[in-house]
This record gives sequence, structure tokens and C-alpha cells, in this order.
Amino acid sequence: MAFELFIALRYLLARRKQAFISLISLISTVGVAVGVMALVIALALMTGLQGELRDRILGSTAHVYVWKSGGIEDYQAEVAKLSAVDGVAGAGPAILGKALISTERADAFISLKGVDPMLEAHVTDIQRAMRQGRIADLVPASEDAPPGILIGRNLADQLGVALGDTVTLLTPQGTLSPMGMMPRSRRVRVAGVYALGLYEFDAAYGFVSLEFAQRLLGKAAPDLIELRVDNIDEAPRIADRIVSDFGPEYVSQDWADMNQALFSALWLEKMAISITIGLIVMVAALNIVASLVLLVMEKSRDIAILKTMGTSSRRVMTIFMLQGLVIGVVGTTVGAASGWGLCWVLNRYKLIQIPMDVYQVSYVPFVVEPLDFLVVIVSAVAICFLATIYPSRQASRLDPVQALRFE
Repeated sequence: MAFELFIALRYLLARRKQAFISLISLISTVGVAVGVMALVIALALMTGLQGELRDRILGSTAHVYVWKSGGIEDYQAEVAKLSAVDGVAGAGPAILGKALISTERADAFISLKGVDPMLEAHVTDIQRAMRQGRIADLVPASEDAPPGILIGRNLADQLGVALGDTVTLLTPQGTLSPMGMMPRSRRVRVAGVYALGLYEFDAAYGFVSLEFAQRLLGKAAPDLIELRVDNIDEAPRIADRIVSDFGPEYVSQDWADMNQALFSALWLEKMAISITIGLIVMVAALNIVASLVLLVMEKSRDIAILKTMGTSSRRVMTIFMLQGLVIGVVGTTVGAASGWGLCWVLNRYKLIQIPMDVYQVSYVPFVVEPLDFLVVIVSAVAICFLATIYPSRQASRLDPVQALRFE
């Protein structure tokens, strides 16, 4: 063991006349541990929440949206053309509108989405999310059968309906009559119930077939083409490439642009929480300064003896820097290990449940990113190291003659 480290550990662990100094050192270690643990948990919470929301949004919606200024006349040809773009995994048409869905029990305003049942499964996770029924059942088995609709689990509970029940759809687009514009009303059957995991979709969306949406909403062609890509990070590049390859009549937008406000707010909240909780580590670092200053005052005679025996000022400074660094390393190690372990338990057993209609997820996920974990550890140790510089320099500048003179 190095001489400086040996002396530092002796000063740190030996019993002192002034027990108050040992108490401050203990408080400093605990403060660093609590600060690091809180910071690890806070970053894991925000990272998990961001990841969970992103995965659910990307599973519920397309990755790239494509419009055509002249309208989409032949959607099969457009789907084939866009599917050939490098990086595109699937494409499908969509018609969007609003409707009032009614039952004897309740009414609700929903966003109506007309889709091609054969193509939609390649664009979103609706097929995987089905709890009852199939997406293929949107198309009626016969001409006399009513059209089908897929609704979310939360919406089904609100309306009090199940698979096979009949509901009424009322849309603003209607027919002109002597009484004015009359809203269009159609009876449809519940062909399936899904659970995408995103409350916005599970409580306020309904999927119908493309042909039925055209008749119900009075549209001659799909509004847009939705794309799913192999790598979500490449979605902005693919969106730009579509415009550059196919001409200015195509307009595209990726999922990051559509949800930029949400993820920017989450990132800002993550940074604010990190800075706020990071102040705990700063307070612990101030305790390290206080404990080292008091230790220098207590050990001034020992420092003078070490200097008279030939110990250089640099080595004296190293002794006290190592002592503060040991406090920081021990506190950081304990705090990081405790934070990681607590995050694993909270995420594994889903201990913190939250209202899904407010936060879009049913529980708080905790995901520890290796980079965030490393940044917290390095930052905590660096702060503790910086806190040792001033008292260590004061110890190295101590005049042995003056220190022994008043002993």
C-alpha cells in the first residue's frame, strides 16, 4: 500500500479525540450515497417513462406519414412504390375523421380511422394488440351484415359493449335535405377489442375498413399513406428521402416531428430533476470540505512532524485528497449499488402503480441506462475530488515551526 493511502486510511478509520469530526465524515459518506442513489433512481424513472411512451406510441401509430398534394387516387400503386423505398418495412392507406359512437349506456366522441385490414397489420401493432376478434373481421361476411369496428378496451368498458354487440356511429358529414345538412348515422358491430397500452388510443380511437370509412366520411380516396420502418432512428432520413426521390408533390412527416413537444418536455424534465437532485451530492461535498478542514486543524501537529521527517508538501496534500476521495468513492459505490438494486426491484415487480388515463402507462418503469449510470458515478467522484482540493492545499502549506510552537 502506498504511503499516502496508508496514512489517509489511518486518519479516516482511527478513533479520534474529537468524535464530531468522525460524525461529519460519516454524514458526508451517507450524503454522497443518498445523492447518488436518488440521482440514479430519478434518471432511471425518466428514461423508463420516455422509453415506455415511445414504444407505445410507435406501436400504436406509424413511423412516417406521407401525403400527396394532388390526392391519392390509386393507393395500391402508392403503397407499392413507397414499400420499395430502402428501410421501409410496411405501408398502408388511412382515412381519418371524427365520429360520435353511441350505445344505450353511454356516448363518446372518437377519432375514426379507416384502414386496409390486410395492410394495417404491417404498419401498426393493432393485430398483436387484439384481445377479442381479428382485424380481418372489419370486412363484413356478407352484404347484409353490418360493417365492423375495432375499439379499445377502455372505450369498450365505457360503452358497456363486447365482441359482437351493435353500436351507432354518427358523423358530421351528412346528406343535404330540406331541413339542412343531416348528420349521417350508421349501425356497426363490434368486430374486435384491442389494447395497445396507450390510453389515448384505447379510449378514443375506432378502426373501420377503408371502404366503409370512405362512404361514412364522404371521401373518395385515402387521406395519407402510413409507413413502418425497420429502424426508427432512420425515420427522419426516410421521410426526407421520399420527398427528394418522388418530387415536391409528396409531403412527409416522421414520428419524431409528430411528438416533438412531448419528448422535448420529458427531456427537459429529466434534466431539471437531475440538476435538482444533483445538489444533494454538492451538499455532501461541502460536508467533505468541513470534515477535512477540521481534520487538518486536529492533525496539525502530525502534519508538522511528517514535514520535519522529510515528507514533501505534495505528499501531505495527497494524503488529505485521498482521504476525501475515499469518502466520495465509498459513498458513490454504496449509492450506485443501492440505486441500481432498488430500480431493479421497482421495475421487476411493478411496485409503483399510476393512473393510466393521466400518464398513459399503468406503472412507473425504471430503466438504468449504462451511460447515465456511468455519468452519475464519474460526476459524483469528480465533485468529491474537487471538494478536497482547498483543505488539502491548506494542509500542505502548514508551517511545521508554527504548528509545533503552540503545541
